[in-house]
Amino acid sequence: MPASPARAASFDILLRVERDSAYTSELLHSAKYGRLSTADHALTTELVMGVLRWRSRLDDEIAETSSQPISKLDLEILIALRLALYQLRWLDRIPPRAAIHEGVELVKRARKRSAAPFLNAILRKLAAKSQSSRDTSHTLESADSPEALARAYAHPRWLVDRWTKDYGLLAARQVCEYNQSIPTTTIRLRDPEIEAELAKQGIQLASPTLLASARRIQSGDISKTRAFREGRVVIQDEASQLVAALVGHGSQILDCCAAPGGKTRAMADRNPDASVTAVELHPHRARLLQTMLDPHKNLPGQEQSGNITILVADVRALPARSLFDRVLADVPCSGTGTLARNPEIKWRLTPDDLPELQALQLLILRSALTHVAPGGRLIYSTCSLEKEENEDVVDQALAGNASFNLLDCRTELARLKAEDELISLDPSSLTRGPYLRTVPGIQPCDGFFVAILERV
Repeated sequence: MPASPARAASFDILLRVERDSAYTSELLHSAKYGRLSTADHALTTELVMGVLRWRSRLDDEIAETSSQPISKLDLEILIALRLALYQLRWLDRIPPRAAIHEGVELVKRARKRSAAPFLNAILRKLAAKSQSSRDTSHTLESADSPEALARAYAHPRWLVDRWTKDYGLLAARQVCEYNQSIPTTTIRLRDPEIEAELAKQGIQLASPTLLASARRIQSGDISKTRAFREGRVVIQDEASQLVAALVGHGSQILDCCAAPGGKTRAMADRNPDASVTAVELHPHRARLLQTMLDPHKNLPGQEQSGNITILVADVRALPARSLFDRVLADVPCSGTGTLARNPEIKWRLTPDDLPELQALQLLILRSALTHVAPGGRLIYSTCSLEKEENEDVVDQALAGNASFNLLDCRTELARLKAEDELISLDPSSLTRGPYLRTVPGIQPCDGFFVAILERV
């Protein structure tokens, strides 16, 4: 029998992630894989995300068993081995013989038929190992150093070393543990009355942890609801929602790096009478932004969607006369605060990437500052845990620039608390000095950084 649809889809997605540096979330939600049955799509998601979360643990075990160095294996063979081993170690409901058979069929499907006996032999050896290999709890609980954390929780050692230095060993452990879990799907209610409608459609919601407009999905598929299709409810992490809330209120708002658009729409909803300009450098990402905001419109270069104007342009080259009282610079970054949702990042990122990202972030921030009107504010944000992309960028941008003051995020959080938008019991736990700082595992959300700069 050929490989099942879920295994075949998982194999193809993992191959594209490795070979083409594609992003898992985009592939899983693409039209091609949207045609899978609900059960097959769920299994595909489990397999892809599981392999990427635990990749180094899987590779270590494969390397111990294989007669050939893992670096010498064809990528198709390695991916088939990872998929099968993940099922053997983490999915009790799948019989070992099924995992082995599917793995062999995958290499045949990939035109690597000559490798089938080799793969079959390795998987049988792995399956024959003690069942205790399935239980990772002891290894995880005994991880008491950066090296042990990196090995047990399948993270690159250099990242764990950084987090231990910047946040402490306990926090680094919490980050790693959170990254290996399945994050809760969180939504933003654009209309409070939608909650009752969702309940009638079998969507069970739980209370938020940060913002009154957020809800956590307990059960049900929100993407199948009419409210989601019509854009009346939006999937958005609570920390991302909080960034948009910290932008506050204005009449002329600029979103410098707008795609995919969650924060753009949140700012527009909070400021229905404002003019929001959403700038996106890449045309294909601008099309995604347009689709999110209004799926029935095309994007010829500039398009209006409600009070949002989408502009395909480079924020570093906008006309100098364009001034705004609120500017959001949610810049491209390493994404180390989102590894629970994007585990491929941890295997793709290198220490050498951080200086390059910092240089780009600094260029964007300095350019964005020139578009802030007197008395206006710029909100600088990333979904990174790394100091180089956060505090260091802000420090460099403000050095010698007497036109801007760094505001304390605690003041703005207190304002949101007083307005009953922020429901966190302890807003100070969300800050680090004058900055907003959410840390996965310490807060149940993605890791975000925010600095608020005000033009004097």
